[in-house]
Amino acid sequence: MAREIPFFKPDITQYERDAIEKVLNLEGDDTIQGLEEAFVQKTGATHAVSTNSGTSALHLAMCAMDLKRGDKIICSVNAFPSVPEVVRHFDAEPIFVDIDGEDFNIDLDALEAVLEKNHSKKLKGAIVNHVAGQPTDLKRLYEIAEKYAIKIVEDASDAMGATYDGKPIGATGADITCFSFSPHMKHSVANAGMLLCEDDTLHERARLLRNHAIQSDGWDKYGNLEYIYDVVDIGCKYDLSVLDAAYALAQYRRIDQMVARRQEIAAIYDRELAGVNHVTLPVKKRDHSYQLYIVRIDRNRDGFARALKEKGVHTGLHYIPLHLMSYYKQKYSLRVNDFQQALQTYQQVLSLPIYHNMSDDEVAYVCEAVKEVAAAHI
Repeated sequence: MAREIPFFKPDITQYERDAIEKVLNLEGDDTIQGLEEAFVQKTGATHAVSTNSGTSALHLAMCAMDLKRGDKIICSVNAFPSVPEVVRHFDAEPIFVDIDGEDFNIDLDALEAVLEKNHSKKLKGAIVNHVAGQPTDLKRLYEIAEKYAIKIVEDASDAMGATYDGKPIGATGADITCFSFSPHMKHSVANAGMLLCEDDTLHERARLLRNHAIQSDGWDKYGNLEYIYDVVDIGCKYDLSVLDAAYALAQYRRIDQMVARRQEIAAIYDRELAGVNHVTLPVKKRDHSYQLYIVRIDRNRDGFARALKEKGVHTGLHYIPLHLMSYYKQKYSLRVNDFQQALQTYQQVLSLPIYHNMSDDEVAYVCEAVKEVAAAHI
């Protein structure tokens, strides 16, 4: 019987158990505030607003930016559905842009071309995701944003603990950066998100709207609302539970260890899979935290994935281009060939298991499985 290597497996240590136990015993300091402060301290951001998911953080970012019906937001066609989804909830329009064929991030030349052609005041900004944990060229991105006076929201769901030129993602120059504790297709034990920003107004609005736009004299440490309150806008219910915060904070305090181990695993993959027929390894152009390890299979990617699964190795696909999704294809009359690079990439990419609690023996098994499948691949 084949050995089983899941695509992702959570790592729950005594540290997480102790943190949750404190909450259940009503002990300790304000865990939610502690999580926000940990992000501020680690990233250097000015403000942090916790949420109950990464998608909530993205939607709250659009709320804070006061997105309105008919507004436009640019995003990569190679993003998780949550990205255009939060735009559509305002009856605003996502404008899709093709991707770079090497790092799978948004093609900045294509982004600038869209901005050059579109002079509408309705174009408010761009949501830029960092695929697999390798940030896009942020220096150039920020230069483009300044030139065309648009706001940048970074979807850092794959980039928690990642860096750009050695500086932590979260305060490198975006208007808002959003994180998720449940990265795409990796089901976390607890859900949580985080919104980081520098602007006081964006921060105050995000914090207000996070919990029904209620204003009061305050909340106590258990979340009880003070007696007199008012509602001053249309808000959301995106605040984070204390239990989720406890787990997330315990995990976040180990994020450097997690990233370092994934980088070790990526180095093993790089070494052991170099030159394997039919397999092209990831292109590392900048700092890379390897939330995902995405390879290209030159032909019959699905057959390759099936063969790996028969050997017990589970894989992922990041991502199916958004213009192939029924809703967006029909809503905006998009054609299959509208985004050539994303289409070609989608037909070839495959994500191998990579998580920090993989043992060297498990990594070696994945490498041998890939070699065996590649040797027999047609």
